[in-house]
Amino acid sequence: MLRLYFAPESCALASHLALEEAGASYEAVRVDFSKNEQRSPAFLRVNPKGRVPALATERGILTETPAILFYIAQTHPKAQLAPLDDPFALGRIQAFNSYLCSTVHVAHAHNWRGYRWADDPAAIDEMKRKVPETVAACFSLIESEMFAGPFVMGETFTIADPYLFTIATWLEGDGVDPARFPKVLAHRNRMLERPAFRKVAAAHG
Repeated sequence: MLRLYFAPESCALASHLALEEAGASYEAVRVDFSKNEQRSPAFLRVNPKGRVPALATERGILTETPAILFYIAQTHPKAQLAPLDDPFALGRIQAFNSYLCSTVHVAHAHNWRGYRWADDPAAIDEMKRKVPETVAACFSLIESEMFAGPFVMGETFTIADPYLFTIATWLEGDGVDPARFPKVLAHRNRMLERPAFRKVAAAHG
């Protein structure tokens, strides 16, 4: 059985949703960041990065959301969460998820974890001040150029959808009005109605 290590209000929600959408057999293990459990020796043996998500498989641990999402799609092909037989279409999904991971999530992190990049309080404050602008710029690009609709890649739900949904739930906290991005907002509302979200919502707050 798979074991997903997650924390509430983290990007691990995307992997949790994908496991549900795939109909996977798994156990969800909560890592309590308020108690600094991500830095505990027990969890660092799971993921030395001290972050979530981490997915324990029969062959070892996987980390990083794009990798975990792709693994779920590959190991549960009947769920059709990715076009595994179409290299170009699959590459587009990987490009989108990579953008969320490498650019959008990092822009968001400057609001809450500026200490990763600077020690000077003034520099950290400046990073926070910039977040509404940088996050909004990311979502403007998604809205205008990357989102096909009604799902990210068009008519078919894929592993890009739980990831976009997860990061889109952070918009208000980053000082961005989601109404500026009607396609993304409609997608977020649509995801809230899916059975997978209803099943995992309580665990993620």
